[in-house]
Amino acid sequence: MSNPEAQAAQAAHLALIEQLDIHSIHKTFRNPHWRPNQRRNKNIKTILGDASRKEASMAATPQDNSGAATPAIQDDGLSTSGTSTPATTGNGIGNGVGQGSSLQPNLAQASRSLSKLVLEKSLNVPRAAAANGSGAAISSSAPTATYTNIESAPSLAPLRHYCDVTGLPAPYLDPKTRIRYHNREVFATIRSLPNGVGEQFLETRGAHTVLK
Repeated sequence: MSNPEAQAAQAAHLALIEQLDIHSIHKTFRNPHWRPNQRRNKNIKTILGDASRKEASMAATPQDNSGAATPAIQDDGLSTSGTSTPATTGNGIGNGVGQGSSLQPNLAQASRSLSKLVLEKSLNVPRAAAANGSGAAISSSAPTATYTNIESAPSLAPLRHYCDVTGLPAPYLDPKTRIRYHNREVFATIRSLPNGVGEQFLETRGAHTVLK
């Protein structure tokens, strides 16, 4: 057990630390109602993934999939065209509430019809092709490869360089002006250019020097 002097020194040291602690001091310049923003910024991979999923959903569900564009197939009691809706009898007894009143919907059949309508959205194109008797190939609903697809592998083909003056294949590079040229005739033309013209040729392909 330590002596009373050491305990007093330890207590004085802790009191000094609490006195010098800047975190315990009330800061009047801070807003007490401020809360950090809960919204997190998306990185480029997340943005491209959301865009590809949006393109895939738009390709899978075409815009002309309304009831009028639904292909006429064999009715199995689940059609959404309204032909299989239960009608009232002549005396007003049935699914209706009386003569001249609106028909009460059949909830079970409406639920099945809604499920079938969702299924017909994805099968609209194949059924239309079968109804028309056309042998055209049906496009897949899978997302197509675009330049925004982050999963695409980089090209391993060697870069092709072209002449900045003539546009022909350029296997040579002038070390002085950094202009690519096709042959020695173009090289002689490049060396005869006045000052500043070479930078204009480089500006065409974005390789010029920008001084700030």
